[in-house]
Amino acid sequence: MARGPGDYAMVARIARELCRRGFLLASGGGPGAMEATHVGCWFVDRDLAEMDEAIAVLAEAPKYDDSRWLSQAFEVRERWPQSAETAAARPNVGIPTWLYGHEPPNAFATHVAKYFANSVREDGLLTIATSGVLYSPGSAGTIQEIFQDACQNHYETVGPASPMVFLGRDYWTKDKPVYPLLAKLAQGRHYARWLTLTDDVEEAVAAIAAHAEWRAEQ
Repeated sequence: MARGPGDYAMVARIARELCRRGFLLASGGGPGAMEATHVGCWFVDRDLAEMDEAIAVLAEAPKYDDSRWLSQAFEVRERWPQSAETAAARPNVGIPTWLYGHEPPNAFATHVAKYFANSVREDGLLTIATSGVLYSPGSAGTIQEIFQDACQNHYETVGPASPMVFLGRDYWTKDKPVYPLLAKLAQGRHYARWLTLTDDVEEAVAAIAAHAEWRAEQ
């Protein structure tokens, strides 16, 4: 996912709103949607207009293999610094892996870990995500994680089923038609109610928030 006003900005907006609501966000810690997650948290106490301006600065080096990918990130950090108070009050975690050389750690997470064993990293991220997981358009690694998460939800091996929110209706029903299969698999199971397919920031946030409210009532 390239930096810019489309999917990247959508993920950042969702993350910003969830962070404002007190959720602790965790990602795979790399570029693309993972970076956008932490950009949203970085701007949790700033206006959306400022975040959009920052994303435009980042978009001057849209992908990780651009020689300015990291320097543009540090330019954003310098122009829109995050206070120590905000970082302490709104922590977020990036956990990149040594497995993929093309996934350098991004510069916006407040806390960073590094796993040698990618399978442990992926399972760990999904296991701690008891408030839900958002899936932006991705390839084999993302699709593998979808079914790892679905298995946890299907058998409720780590507690009650949690939301699986798919960003991009066309992508998840036509380009990579994972969602119809998952919806079929979930029939008759509790997690069917927590599957969401959307192109809307507010709907994605609402899906996560509704589950948190449900859990609070249990």
